[in-house]
Amino acid sequence: MNANTSYQPRGAAHAAAPGHVPPPRRILVVEDDGDIRRLNTDALTHYGYRVDTAQDGATGWDAIQHNRYDLMVTNNEMPDVTGIDLLKKLHAARRAVPVIMATAVLPADEFTRHPWLQTAAMLIKPYTVGELVLAVREILLEAGDPGARPGLSCAWQDQPSAEDWWNLLHRLRRERTYKAHHK
Repeated sequence: MNANTSYQPRGAAHAAAPGHVPPPRRILVVEDDGDIRRLNTDALTHYGYRVDTAQDGATGWDAIQHNRYDLMVTNNEMPDVTGIDLLKKLHAARRAVPVIMATAVLPADEFTRHPWLQTAAMLIKPYTVGELVLAVREILLEAGDPGARPGLSCAWQDQPSAEDWWNLLHRLRRERTYKAHHK
């Protein structure tokens, strides 16, 4: 999880007082690919969300046990605890956290076998930052979040295409490999 994020339970200190602006919605991004995790986190943070991260499903489940989240964005194909496993754990624990599954391969067979597994949205990789932010806003708006504000422009025309997004991801990986070999 993010080392710079402090975890405190939500309590009376977070209750909305008259005229008080509610704190930003808290989102957990669970993604085993560090570059994708960083891109998703940067995009959501840019649009005003408070984002915690987990590098795998087990760490994500630990975060959910200790914190309250308004939304979770998770990959499916991760070692040990998959995104589907996280959905099953949420269901078994009766935790009502909306989930966006952002994955390369839709786990349709799992959803067919377990129709009670529900996600608020599915994003198939490669998706754009705009698609991610739009999905987050729509889900939070549906959940009654006044901060989601319908019609708030994200300048979608200025967002990179899915191809540009994946090219950026590959460039980041090449730079990291270059730096590792030239230390």
